[in-house]
Amino acid sequence: MSMLFRMYKYRLYPTKHHLKILEEQIESCRTTYNYLLNHCKEKYKEKSKIPTQFDLNNHLPALKKTRPELTKVHSQVLQNLSKRITDAYNNFYARRKAGLKAGFPRFKKLDRYRSISYPQSGYKIRGNYLELSKIGRIKMKLHRPIEGKIKTLNIKRAPSGKWFACFSCVIEAKTRDKAIEDAGIDVGIDRFAVLSNGTFIENPRYLRQSERRLSRLQRSMSRKKKGSHNWVKAKVKLARLHEKISNSRDDFLHKTSRSIAEKYHVVYVEDLNIRNLVKNRHLAKSISDASWGRFIRMVAYKEEESGGQLIFVNPRNTSQLCSQCGKMVEKPLSERMHKCPRCGLVMDRDLNASRNILKIGRGPPESEPAESMTSTLPLRIEQVNSVSQETSLKARE
Repeated sequence: MSMLFRMYKYRLYPTKHHLKILEEQIESCRTTYNYLLNHCKEKYKEKSKIPTQFDLNNHLPALKKTRPELTKVHSQVLQNLSKRITDAYNNFYARRKAGLKAGFPRFKKLDRYRSISYPQSGYKIRGNYLELSKIGRIKMKLHRPIEGKIKTLNIKRAPSGKWFACFSCVIEAKTRDKAIEDAGIDVGIDRFAVLSNGTFIENPRYLRQSERRLSRLQRSMSRKKKGSHNWVKAKVKLARLHEKISNSRDDFLHKTSRSIAEKYHVVYVEDLNIRNLVKNRHLAKSISDASWGRFIRMVAYKEEESGGQLIFVNPRNTSQLCSQCGKMVEKPLSERMHKCPRCGLVMDRDLNASRNILKIGRGPPESEPAESMTSTLPLRIEQVNSVSQETSLKARE
């Protein structure tokens, strides 16, 4: 049975005493991170070589003697700083080698370092409380049980000022009984998604609905002196509204993807290049608001969890071809109905596209030659082995 990674996120309610300790530890970790990063840069200038994670960990005991405040931080939390720096360098070189845009590891400014990590130990769960080494006992909203083996704990401060405990766990994939049925999905802006069986999922447009309130809070913040107490209060209000929009969107995406994964054994979607699509300044905000990439990733790991799979197909001409006879019926994006002059088929444009996606995914029937298929590119099966259910993930682009 395959093993999967899952993230469980719970709200923390620290007291004023705990808040003071948490803020002090995060600030200590931030300054230590910057010190170690500067150490790496100096060593590279001397020897043209970046210190390893092991070397950075060996540098910590001497650092504790010059900075007594580090003794108040758990040892594994400090060692995790070395891992973060090593990962930052490895990601930089990997992206550069792949020809992608790569940002060199940077120093962390104030309010840009918001979390501490416990890789193995230093914490215990006792009922609705979380005991953290050298911090204390903090109340936690344990709204659901943690499944699997806990690998890492991450204590995070959100921009809104809320605190969360994120547990990274390894669980076993569970096979669930469901109908052996396939579905093609066409994602869009007018409607969020259309399934090949005729199911229409409306687009909630959470960002669009909150634009007026966002504009008001942004104007209020811009009128205040940067760094003042009133500016900080306005900044928190704005962050809380953004957090509410994000939570509403995630709730919708989780529920929608779960209903699809539980009903369909194999799901076919278009292999869209979202990065290029958002370059269109007229559609960028709507595409980002719909969050297609995040939705597709959610469907992928939930299908894997339930024994199904998600397969990407070539998106070429899925909206232009007739799903019934295969004739090319060219139409502008503004025309929302598909009308075939050959077979007389009249249906919604997105429904016609979703049926074409299903047809491409299944492949040609035995009586139909492969040349008549709308796609000539090989199918791509999505494999997702480590996806967070709770944290905000970047869209697949």
